Amino acid sequence: MDAFHSLDWSLVQAFLSVAETGSLSAAARALGRSQPTLGRQIRAIEDQLGVELFHRQARGLVLTDTGAALIDPARQMRAAANAMALAAAGREQRLEGSVRITASVAVSVWHLPRVLAAIRRQEPRIALELVPSDRSSNLLYREADIAIRMYRPTQQDLITRHLGDTAIGAFAAHSYIERRGLPATPADLARHDIIGQDRETLLIEGMQSYGIPASREMFAFRCDDVATGWELVRAGAGIGFAQRSLGQRDPLVRELDFGIALPTLPVWLTAHEAMRRTPRVRRVWDLLADALVPAMDLTR
Repeated sequence: MDAFHSLDWSLVQAFLSVAETGSLSAAARALGRSQPTLGRQIRAIEDQLGVELFHRQARGLVLTDTGAALIDPARQMRAAANAMALAAAGREQRLEGSVRITASVAVSVWHLPRVLAAIRRQEPRIALELVPSDRSSNLLYREADIAIRMYRPTQQDLITRHLGDTAIGAFAAHSYIERRGLPATPADLARHDIIGQDRETLLIEGMQSYGIPASREMFAFRCDDVATGWELVRAGAGIGFAQRSLGQRDPLVRELDFGIALPTLPVWLTAHEAMRRTPRVRRVWDLLADALVPAMDLTR
């Protein structure tokens, strides 16, 4: 039992990260440690517990039966460690420090720079960290303090606020319209170059819901990075879809009217309940809520 009582959390964290990612290199990137350090920590925890946790293979590390049996207890330790960190952070009363914000690439690139610059001018003692990502960061693990989501999170212990909905429109550059003409109906899209997603399926599913027989093969350009996709639209590569608040203020493009109403995307502000109680996080939360509605032209 002494080995378990003195077990170093950093070793458990290393074991869990390698188990979940499947390799030392991926775990090192996730934890911000070097690969040799992760290798030493895995050997250390195996020595301390007196068991083999991984089979070493050419393509990575595979859990042994013993390692697999320890995954759930390790995850419980991680949850407890994060709960302690959140509880401690929630007691912080100073209106200073850092606040980490995550949002989609689209929101981060086109809306947040002006908003965050204004927040920084109002609260110069708060350092702002922005994580542009279309991957959902886990607020329970302190990957971010505040998240701006295009869906309503359902995890427990999270506080959410629906800021409104952002409208989606179809756009093409004036140069493209001059070259290829103006589509008037959804059926006309079959004769045009469409800028769509590569591995993501959201756009395909949306088009199919309007009776358009969409598939990945119909896209002349495929890119999952929305900022790059928008630049393709502006360059005249084809027809693309974007937030109307973005496209309507861009002089290089024109909004297309197919005679149908395109769907809207909800915008949710989200934070962990404990972190939301800290003065600096609550202050940034309130400022974001006030600024994003006009910045993104949200409707309620």
